[in-house]
Amino acid sequence: MNQMFSPDTYRRRRKKLMEQVDTGLLLIYGNGESPRNFRANPYTFRQDSNVLYFSGISRPDVALLLDPAEGKSWLCGEEYGVEDAIWSGRQTSLTEWAEAGGLDGVLSLSELRGHLAKATGAVHYLPPYRCEHVAHLSDWLGKRRAEIEAAPSESFIRAVVAQRSHKSEEEIEQIKAAVSASMFMHNSVKERCQPMVSSEEQLVALAESLARNLAAGLAYPIILTTNGQILHNHHYSFEPLPFEGLLLCDMGAESPMGYAGDITRTIPVAGHFTDREKDIFDLVKAAKEEAVKACKPGVPYREVHLLASKVIARGLKELKLMKGDPEEAVAAGAHALFFPHGLGHMMGLDVHDMESLGEDYVGYDEQVRRSDQFGLAYLRLGRALEPGFVITVEPGIYFIPELISQWKAEKKHENFINYTEVEKYLDFGGIRIEDDYLITSQGAVNVLNA
Repeated sequence: MNQMFSPDTYRRRRKKLMEQVDTGLLLIYGNGESPRNFRANPYTFRQDSNVLYFSGISRPDVALLLDPAEGKSWLCGEEYGVEDAIWSGRQTSLTEWAEAGGLDGVLSLSELRGHLAKATGAVHYLPPYRCEHVAHLSDWLGKRRAEIEAAPSESFIRAVVAQRSHKSEEEIEQIKAAVSASMFMHNSVKERCQPMVSSEEQLVALAESLARNLAAGLAYPIILTTNGQILHNHHYSFEPLPFEGLLLCDMGAESPMGYAGDITRTIPVAGHFTDREKDIFDLVKAAKEEAVKACKPGVPYREVHLLASKVIARGLKELKLMKGDPEEAVAAGAHALFFPHGLGHMMGLDVHDMESLGEDYVGYDEQVRRSDQFGLAYLRLGRALEPGFVITVEPGIYFIPELISQWKAEKKHENFINYTEVEKYLDFGGIRIEDDYLITSQGAVNVLNA
């Protein structure tokens, strides 16, 4: 049995959920094992985060059924048989799992279908993000797949987001453990990084082994690359690292209970920055520091993103890479040539917390709507910050040859961008710095110090 909080923790969470969505039935489906190339050779199992949050149960092929009218909840699934024991040993029974998660009982899948068929009100479910989720819901609810995909419950989504957005003390301890392991991974990679000796593949192997030794593995696939201008680069070279250049490392461990760490560091392969690398690094660092100081309850995170963008635009103007008024440049979106992603996101049981429920539900609200401007549109979190949020702050500056070439050909923002100087940086790569912060009543505190 996996590590879990006390049964009372899960009972309180489900009680609060049933108070917020108090009609019909609430169905939370879990994940099954996913085959790599045939059924008996699966990927490492990872339970759905909502099942983890509301029950702590990390067992494949189960679902949770909650009945607000009765104030009861059940674990739904099928018991393993003797054949499973032959291959995998004795398995924890559904009844044992239900007791550990504080649930009221167990239903077989046929009994689950019966409850759903007899439901007098709506059956609320969350957006399915795996094809098997859609298939199960279609089977259980007797609806076509297109109907299932079109009708997740908005009230259910909003209730889950409202609850999971605010991290409890025991959750913060889990996140702190994941972040601590993540920092150890980064420090070890930095120590082992040697030009003409280490390769990206070797450093990734080191980091992955540490994640498995210190935590429960990785929270997301490692980004470790000398091509830092590729934002999500999961390709690792076997060739020794060059004498010069930068190594961008974005990696995070996952705690035994499923909580994520998410840290990025950019280091010089040779052990020291060149002058122009130091200029860009210091500018990214300054943007991060200003952003962290601005993170306070009630402040929309979009405003913090724009503040960091202005710091970057002013600094790039000093370096002759941008020109004109920095505030006007940011308003027009010209800075996104260099900083094309959002400043950060929520973090918890998911590295992009609750993203399966829909980014706009998690990161936006009636007061702050998502922009359609290039760069700003990628900001995952725009709404006002609140105590209990755990967020990332991760500004970056990148020189993306394909994007630079396209914008120059289109003469895009040429009143703000000095393309002649920018083209001198086509071989630069990118720099990102990222840490994880808890929002308190006073402001942002690094999770490691929370």
